[in-house]
Amino acid sequence: MGNLFFTIRKVLKKYFDSIRNEKFKNNILQAIPFWVASLITGVFAVLYAKAFFYAEKGAFAIFHYKGWLLFIIAPFCYVTAWWLVTKFAPYAKGSGIPQIMAAIDLATPKERNRINKLLNLRIIFIKILSSLVFVLGGGVIGREGPTIQIAGSVFRKINLSLPDWWPKISKKNMIVAGAAAGLSAAFNTPLGGVVFAVEELSKMHINYFKTALFTSVIIGGLMAQALAGPYLYLGYPNVTHLSPYIFGGVILVAVIAGLAGSGMCKIILALMNWKSKFNSIFKQILFLIIASLITVLSIYFIDERIMGSGKELMMDVLFTNEKYTHWYVPFLRIIGSILSFSAGAAGGVFAPALSSGAGIGSWVAGLFSLSASNANILILAGMVAFLTGVTRTPFTSAILVLEMTDRHNVILHLMLAGMVASIVSVIFDKHSLYDRLKHKYLHDVKQEEEVEENRILET
Repeated sequence: MGNLFFTIRKVLKKYFDSIRNEKFKNNILQAIPFWVASLITGVFAVLYAKAFFYAEKGAFAIFHYKGWLLFIIAPFCYVTAWWLVTKFAPYAKGSGIPQIMAAIDLATPKERNRINKLLNLRIIFIKILSSLVFVLGGGVIGREGPTIQIAGSVFRKINLSLPDWWPKISKKNMIVAGAAAGLSAAFNTPLGGVVFAVEELSKMHINYFKTALFTSVIIGGLMAQALAGPYLYLGYPNVTHLSPYIFGGVILVAVIAGLAGSGMCKIILALMNWKSKFNSIFKQILFLIIASLITVLSIYFIDERIMGSGKELMMDVLFTNEKYTHWYVPFLRIIGSILSFSAGAAGGVFAPALSSGAGIGSWVAGLFSLSASNANILILAGMVAFLTGVTRTPFTSAILVLEMTDRHNVILHLMLAGMVASIVSVIFDKHSLYDRLKHKYLHDVKQEEEVEENRILET
């Protein structure tokens, strides 16, 4: 009897050990694609960031050398950046975040072809090339949104490359993790990447994909740091000895910046809708030339900081004695963002939104002649509020700015700014720019597929 019991126990132990080993093996195999994709994303993010930096500096160098050259270079760059996207990868235009959101909605086996139109290798290279040409011509764009679509495309390609015997991985999880890793690597903000994935991208409970999400964000961020070194996107602004009444200023800035961000998006959508009715390439090119010349006129005659991502403006108002901007600086940056984002080339709105908000906070601080530290908190609040007005993600916006500056003592101020901006933004539109564009891309992809099917049937 004892021998029988020992034999049964041995067989059962062997059986359960094999189950555990098989489960462990499957977990490792499922994790490997996320790790590989995260490493590649980190490399792309750093190389793209460096190239974008040099292209942006190139635009400033041209301006300082012979400012009038921008009147020639900008129209050429605007048209070239638009042509690259239109000719080679139509779904590479704009930020890239709406395309990611649309791909997540389509993440089912049945919609495989539609997802491939939004996330693929060609989009990676056209996205990078178009945005670099655009910013060289003084375009008011950022690289963070494009980095997210690039990361999503990398993760998608790795997923498609897996052999048939590999344990199945959720397409939706892969895209969400890719987008989060992209944002983490672009801004060096791992918490921001996680919060962005949960707040903006995912409609499912975090328990379903938390391991994949966290490992992707960590590996993508670590790879970026290994190549570029640890850094803060902005630095350490002074926010000590704040006035106890500064919360009133934070609320005021949040209202103005939140409305401005939401209003800017409303105008962008209206302008894109108007442009969609153009029935000739000539009209499109004429619009691009006019848009580029309006931007260059603002740069040449008013303030060079109107062009590019706006990081120079943020650094100036946070870390120099030029604390206060004139009202027209953020206003003209908003106009530049509207014209650039509506152009149809590749380029993001994250960094331009942050800089517009920084300008608004700086302007309001100047109205009340606030001290440097009190001005800084209004600048940071403006950044959070304007980005919230664009994205409707108050927690993501607050966490991003917090990680960019490492100023944990003002987290309540930043969250207050995000909350107030989120509330007032609905005055212009209940939905974010990304939500509106996501539905447009879903419609366009479906319509394109129907046209293709009809053509095949006819032939």
